[in-house]
This record gives sequence, structure tokens and C-alpha cells, in this order.
Amino acid sequence: MIVVAGEALIDLVPREAGALAGLDPRRGGGPYNTAVALGRLGSPAAFSSRISQDAFGEALVGGLREAGVDVSSVQRGNEPTTLAVASIGSGGSARYSFYVEGTADRLFSAPSQLPDGTRAVSFGTCSLVLEPGATAYEELMRIASSQGVFTALDPNIRSVLIPDADAYRARFKSWLPSVSLLKLSEEDAEWLGGTPREWLASGPSAVVVTRGGDGLTAFTRDGGEYSVPGEPVDVVDTIGAGDTVNAALLHGLAARDALSGPALAGLGADGWHELLRFAARAAAITCSRAGAEPPYAHEVGVF
Repeated sequence: MIVVAGEALIDLVPREAGALAGLDPRRGGGPYNTAVALGRLGSPAAFSSRISQDAFGEALVGGLREAGVDVSSVQRGNEPTTLAVASIGSGGSARYSFYVEGTADRLFSAPSQLPDGTRAVSFGTCSLVLEPGATAYEELMRIASSQGVFTALDPNIRSVLIPDADAYRARFKSWLPSVSLLKLSEEDAEWLGGTPREWLASGPSAVVVTRGGDGLTAFTRDGGEYSVPGEPVDVVDTIGAGDTVNAALLHGLAARDALSGPALAGLGADGWHELLRFAARAAAITCSRAGAEPPYAHEVGVF
């Protein structure tokens, strides 16, 4: 079982260019997309979050169930669902404005225990920024790590939500001793102001950096560096692409029984190249669709 912990929200995606273009509501949130992608790829997955009881919240829980994701760890609340209004650039990249005050996912509380059979827990995005939920997710990360559970982190920086950049950067560094796999984009890395080698020295067994259409690179603690190119695709938008990479990496590692630091070290060049190519294929399919619509196993091929 791979548990994904973090926010679920509604992306409002424009149908066409222009500030007043019609908006389509789509299920989203980095951790939510990762959980759905894992379910579609066929990995046993569970979601740990707090979701509203409003109509959007019902749609979010319904999407998890449709993907085969266990929702028994989902907390529910009367507060509204977080909204993210997307604007799509010429290359398909997305920027967001967030409506987060008083929303349900901010009031998440850390569960007393992880679901039976948990092999990994994945964290990231807004849920590690917005209090008081951020502290609860951080607590869960440290607990999972202390129990020897594989932990994955995608900070997925949304700078508009971060009031004190230096404080967040310091907090990010404090998480690294509790992180097994760090995945982040080139843009995230630049904003955080560090390097993969510096982060590896603080705890993670591997760091994977995404480079958009240029592909992915994995850095390992033994000095390894493995890169693959991106998969050619007609990009509709990039919403959910990084979240799909998260899911594909975790799915592939689980399939290889490699959800541990020593197992990551033992993948070698062939193993890392195969894993990264699988993630690139999955992300390309997501980019070919509007909104966060990750692929099913039959579309991306068996890892």
C-alpha cells in the first residue's frame, strides 16, 4: 500500500485564452493527482487528507473511488473545498491563483497510525505550507520515517502561498533527514536555492529533477547521475504532469520491490533509466490531455 498525504482541491481551468474565459472545474491538488495516478497504474493506494462535504468534496472522493484508491483514511469537514484558478501559458504551463481561507483541507490532523501494509508515504505541495494542516502533515512524515517507512516528497512550490520564503526554505531542509526520495522540478530547485548533491547529503537516497519536455534526471547518494529525454507529445497543458511522475516513480519502485534506501542504491544505471523512461511516458500522456488526467496502466505499458 502506498499512502498519499496532502490536499485535494478543485482546479478551475480556462476553456480558452482570456481572463474572463469560461472555467471548467476539474479535480486536482498535487497529492490528490498522485493518488489517482497510482490507482490508475494499478498500485494499491490510499489517500490521507481532509476533504469537504460540499459538492466539490463529493466529486473528489468519487474520483478517488473510481481510481480504486482507498478512502478510509480521508477525514471530512463542513468547510468549503479549496479552489485553484489556472491560467495556461503558450507552452501549456499553468499558473494558479488560490482560494484557501477557511477550507477543509487546512484542518487535517495527523492519524494515530498508518493503514495496515503501508510501504511508502508521499507528501507535497500546498499541504506542507498552509497551517495548521502543514504541521500535521510534517508530523506524519516524521512518524513514518521513524518507523522505517519509505517517504517521498515533492515540494511543488507555489510561491504565492508562501509568506516567508526564507522560513520555508529552512523548513524544507529540516524535512530532508526524513525523506527517502525527493522529486522536484528545475523551477522548484532554482527557487529553493540548493543542488541535488547538497540535498542528498542531508538524507534522501535519491533526488529526481524534472526538466519539462527535456526529460528527467536522477541523482543518487553513491554519485550516480542518470538522465532520460522527454517523450514527444502535443501538449494541451502540463497540469498534473509532475504528480504523474511522482506516481510513476513510486509505482515502478514498488514493482521492483525497491521502496527502501538500500534498494534504491541497488537499481543501477539500467534500473534507473527504465524507471525514468516509464515516468516520462506517463507524464507525456497527462500533458496530452486537458487538466490532471493521468494515464491508466494499459496506456503507458506495464513497468
